[in-house]
Amino acid sequence: MMLKLAKHVLRDLAQRSNVSIHSDSSLVGAVAAAAADDDERRAKKRDDESSAKDDDEVLRRKPELHPIRAWGDKSSQLTPWDVLHVLGRAIALSRRGAARGLAEHWGALKYSQALTGDTGSFLKLSAEGKETADYYKAVQSSELGVGFALVLARRILTQRYPDRVISIVPADTALRAGWALTSRDKGQRQNYRYRPQFFAELWKPEAPSLVLPIACKGNHSNAAHSHVQLASASAHVEAVHVGPWNETPCLIFSTELPLDGHVTVHALCSEGSGGWLATPSAEGSDQDAELSDVNHFPQIHLPSNGDEARISIPGFHITPDHYEWFGRVLARTAAAGLTAFAGNGEATAQYLTERQGRKHFIGFTHAATGSVQDANHTLLGKRFVGTDHVFRLNGTRVEAFSGVGAALFDLLAHGRVTQYRHKIYEHRSAWPSGSWDSSWGGPVSIHPDGTVLAIRLLP
Repeated sequence: MMLKLAKHVLRDLAQRSNVSIHSDSSLVGAVAAAAADDDERRAKKRDDESSAKDDDEVLRRKPELHPIRAWGDKSSQLTPWDVLHVLGRAIALSRRGAARGLAEHWGALKYSQALTGDTGSFLKLSAEGKETADYYKAVQSSELGVGFALVLARRILTQRYPDRVISIVPADTALRAGWALTSRDKGQRQNYRYRPQFFAELWKPEAPSLVLPIACKGNHSNAAHSHVQLASASAHVEAVHVGPWNETPCLIFSTELPLDGHVTVHALCSEGSGGWLATPSAEGSDQDAELSDVNHFPQIHLPSNGDEARISIPGFHITPDHYEWFGRVLARTAAAGLTAFAGNGEATAQYLTERQGRKHFIGFTHAATGSVQDANHTLLGKRFVGTDHVFRLNGTRVEAFSGVGAALFDLLAHGRVTQYRHKIYEHRSAWPSGSWDSSWGGPVSIHPDGTVLAIRLLP
């Protein structure tokens, strides 16, 4: 009986289902109204001196949000396993658990039974997903919100920029190479708490990259709660400007995971001429060169008005003199995420600075939390190397495997980021798109960055 249930779960993970997407002018209006209500509430609290707190500060939000062109009220098909693959990649450098940086991505597997649906219906929480939500609402909605948002962000950006490869980079890890973000970080800092969760770097060799901040949230409530979350997300993406002030495009998401009803992703964007970095081949931007921490002051420079003194506000400003440096930070942080996903701590450490968490990928690891890059499999006709994890699914032992294409991993292990990117760009359309490998015996998800996540019953 348990074996039959486990097989059913694996089939469900590879089953394509519809996800509802909401992005139109009515959403823009609802989010603006939610932001106005929040600003009014904060103003009232500030007027009451006895209860005034830092949380009551006036928030800077993206001034103009727009629907995502050509989406509106539509749907997109995806598999739960692809969502977990994206989530696993996103949290590989998160350093949130006892794993000290290694094997963080296995945290995505706790949602292996959380979603259900089929090609003729919309994806929704399963019975187990609803039960888990009763105890871990905030964690589950937040993490699944990241998975759904980043799956759709990659599709949006791939449609809009088909000649680019999309790398998703954790924003805190990238920013730590240049700024002290918390009291544990060495360097001068401001107590500005708002930051996007991710950057999307749209790149191709020998061309400037486009960088978009992304903020994503999730809830087990309703659309009204998503409006509030999007209003909050607009403050997080406003914290980073790349190039001219107020010209950085961005994406914000709130995923609604109701206990009764189907998953709906609410999404908006901002547009602008900013976000472009320097050409990677320019002198000083060698992506293969190691990085050290630098200390920029966390401030955004506003345009000067005539003879008036230049004004600065808290935040993170990537100005032209930082373009080459930040491009290298993004490339090397993305490489670190790939090698961490494959379970190789030594290869990961070479790409990170001390403040970014280099020490978390070398040395002592707690029992049962380590990750060792010592496995290899051929999946959908492609050979991958990486790490494996064995756990029980409905009492049945299963094996999960995460890795990177063998030839690509060899380049990354030897610090050859530039060569890796050339290879990925050349083969970006050649990866298999299937969701099940019969010879492996389970769901498989392969991404254009060369990573794979697969799961099967143990023989």
